[in-house]
Amino acid sequence: MRIIGGRLGGLRLSPPNNLPVRPTTDIAKEALFNILENRLELETCTCLDLFAGTGNISFELASRGAISIESVDVHFKCLQYIKETAAKMKVESIHTRRADALKFINLCKDQFDFIFADPPYDLPALPELANLILGNQLLTNGGLLVIEHPSTRKMDDSIYYMETRKYGYSSFSFYQC
Repeated sequence: MRIIGGRLGGLRLSPPNNLPVRPTTDIAKEALFNILENRLELETCTCLDLFAGTGNISFELASRGAISIESVDVHFKCLQYIKETAAKMKVESIHTRRADALKFINLCKDQFDFIFADPPYDLPALPELANLILGNQLLTNGGLLVIEHPSTRKMDDSIYYMETRKYGYSSFSFYQC
């Protein structure tokens, strides 16, 4: 796993093997950020990384100049790895928060320009995740939400749905307010 672009591009991330995660592959992440570069000016974005895991997406966002990144995960060891790695890389834009992501969505009063959610693929609430995030107004007007999910799993309909891009077993569904 590596950081693909930006000021930290090329650096390898080496999380401990015992983290309960399924990181986004480098191929899928590179494709995602190629799309994002044409839709967002990351240097002006406040970002939310839900189900942050290793912080793979958070570090990519920080490397590309995002103003701030809120990395939310329920697992202490994941957040500890993100904090320690951010300190080593001298990345100050990543802020970690230990929380159940679904509870966080319901309680959060902030809004973000870009939200990335990579929940466990077996999460029962996965199909309605976009509507939950958008219904709680976590996304700014004109903001972009991307949810990573198994290609075999259908997401609930949303008026904000734009498209789905498939990368093998994983897909990214895009939503915009």
